[in-house]
Amino acid sequence: MDTGNTASLALEDRKLLRSFAYIGGKWTASAVGEVIAVTDPATGQTVGQVASLTAAQSTQAVDAAEAAFAGWSGILPQDRAAVLRRWFALILAHREDLARIMVAEQGKPLSEARGEIDYGAAFVEFYAEEARRPNIEGITSHLPDAEVELWREPLGVAALITPWNFPSAMLTRKAAAALAAGCTVVCHPSAETPFSALALAELAERAGMPPGVFNVVTGQAPVVVEPWTRDVRVRALSFTGSTEVGRLLYRQAADTVKRLVLELGGHAPVLVFADADLEAAVAETIKAKFATSGQDCLGANRILIERSVYARFCECFTRATRALSIGPGMADCDLGPLIHEKAVQKQEDHVADALACGARLATGGKRHALGPLFYEPTVLVDVPAEARIMTEETFGPVAALMPFDTEAEALARANATEFGLVAYLHTRDPRRIYRLTRALQFGMVAVNRTKVTGAPIPFGGTKQSGLGREGARQGMEEFTTIKYVCRDWA
Repeated sequence: MDTGNTASLALEDRKLLRSFAYIGGKWTASAVGEVIAVTDPATGQTVGQVASLTAAQSTQAVDAAEAAFAGWSGILPQDRAAVLRRWFALILAHREDLARIMVAEQGKPLSEARGEIDYGAAFVEFYAEEARRPNIEGITSHLPDAEVELWREPLGVAALITPWNFPSAMLTRKAAAALAAGCTVVCHPSAETPFSALALAELAERAGMPPGVFNVVTGQAPVVVEPWTRDVRVRALSFTGSTEVGRLLYRQAADTVKRLVLELGGHAPVLVFADADLEAAVAETIKAKFATSGQDCLGANRILIERSVYARFCECFTRATRALSIGPGMADCDLGPLIHEKAVQKQEDHVADALACGARLATGGKRHALGPLFYEPTVLVDVPAEARIMTEETFGPVAALMPFDTEAEALARANATEFGLVAYLHTRDPRRIYRLTRALQFGMVAVNRTKVTGAPIPFGGTKQSGLGREGARQGMEEFTTIKYVCRDWA
């Protein structure tokens, strides 16, 4: 049976822990017998092994998706919607098992994993509904005796590359949109967290997804993804990950002129003004900084506080940070481990650099005794602008605080980044809210709250935080092309 070590996970449905890739409706081992060991970041123990496929097998996945495209795009939209609805129902029915698989390979707290399953399922439900919407638009003709229409048609095969920090939701957000549009997909999950994607493939098969429509290719990213960037049959490429890798994919995809959707890095500022509800601002900023142990592109990186309330905010924020619990994901603490050693080293480097630049350590600042991949929730205050943490994405549980004196200064500091994904604003002044939401150079602005994402909203950023949008109607349109028809009935 193609399963990993399910006993330690206490899964109700052991078939959800798959170790083979899924191509053309078949569970597929590596042609050369290679595997990748997946470890639990909390314990270092092996969760299981997955097949590490070859470049030729990666191309075979495109073969399967290309062969399935005509049939999938040609069926009635409501039939595609029905498959997605069944997939959605199965995801919710297996919520607990899917969450446990995610905790084992990614390390996040169990309650966060359950929340991600719900979040990811919501995209499948949303796009099941969107699949049924009319896709022909009539426009007023500019020519006599001519009838003019615009048709939205699926692009073709879409390649989806997903990250380790949200291994379930980032796949459903991309795949459900592409599938609803009529595309077929080839997916590459991160080598750190492949089991969540394979479990979704198992449920897609049970939902009646036709062979070749949804393919999951496990393995090393350079081996699997490079053939897709060169293959002219792959018409769209959607990637979530670092800006550095996004730039590389942008270059590799240029020769085949693919549609690109890139959700890249972030460096979110938090602006807290003196008129804000300070208690609420602290609570929301704690969420913005420490969710997913800080391993989130929406995570707060620069926390800017008006000077008149700066000392009080620092005190309250530090106290709240010290109160956070840390432990293995199954213990469902506030923070779990980081994903790998490199991630921990980045926290250490950023803390050391900030202190060398003159910042003060308010709490934390070192690895936790629980294990090598646990890092204490950390607060740095009086962090100068020249510290690396003020320009580089930390992607971990280190918060950097600094004061500002004027609105103009706060805005300038917030916009002083190559990234433009999300900004957080805390103020009760409606005029300031209007001014700053217009002036902040970010694709999304959260005002007096942290949670803003969801299936109905177009998620994405500006500048080097990426291209295109995911979620909402716009997320589905990324996988379509417009055909203009000008018709004379004579």
